[in-house]
Amino acid sequence: MALENKLSIKDFNFYYGSFQALKRINLHIKVNQIFSIFGPARSGKTTFLKSLNRLTDLTFGSSHTGAILLDGADIFDSTLSLTDLRRRVGMVFDLPIPLPMSIFDNVSYGPRLSGIKQKRRLIEIVEQALRSAVLWDEVKDRLNTSALRLSGGQQQRLCIARTLALGPEVLMLDEPCSGLDPISTTSIEETLTQLKKEYTIILVPHNIQQASRVADRCGFFLNGELIEEGTTYHIFTTPKDKRTEDYVTGRFG
Repeated sequence: MALENKLSIKDFNFYYGSFQALKRINLHIKVNQIFSIFGPARSGKTTFLKSLNRLTDLTFGSSHTGAILLDGADIFDSTLSLTDLRRRVGMVFDLPIPLPMSIFDNVSYGPRLSGIKQKRRLIEIVEQALRSAVLWDEVKDRLNTSALRLSGGQQQRLCIARTLALGPEVLMLDEPCSGLDPISTTSIEETLTQLKKEYTIILVPHNIQQASRVADRCGFFLNGELIEEGTTYHIFTTPKDKRTEDYVTGRFG
């Protein structure tokens, strides 16, 4: 049976004032897949991610046309709760920033803010989130120690766990391995492969090799346009567009 579309982007244009950052994006992202977006700097990748949960609303003078549908519902509908949207479509940024508190309090912070007070329920949420982020076995005996004492790779997985604790359906990651060593990067990639069983994942990779390793489908962005999208195998072996071929083979970018 074909996988359902989790997100559908239709004729989507985005503007910072008079500058058009995204141009007529049409794309379907299916459930329980890793969709990777790659391209050179200033190609619109981060703007695209932030549009999917309306973090772009925070930018003064920005505007858009077209539609983004989450499970068939327009995320720009005036009746939509932004808080609920950002819970359902969570985002992990390139630089892990643990809160200056314990590992447990980092992960339970979001659920507490959303009104969950029962200690037993919080313990369940924290353990499940840390297990999902493949961090539980490394920290289960020191949950009350400062999160700032974790390694860089562990801090990034902690930030993933903190997002998962809110119960998202879509997990977006903007170059989550950009500052990590190869061993930590491998840990993050293995974590993402496990997470796609439960979540839809949209990844801006640190490099195109990472996209080739972990993604089910890929999209190549250039100058605000989606040049081409398809299965990872076809994008990297038989791309349809010469610009895609030139980028994945290292002729530019």
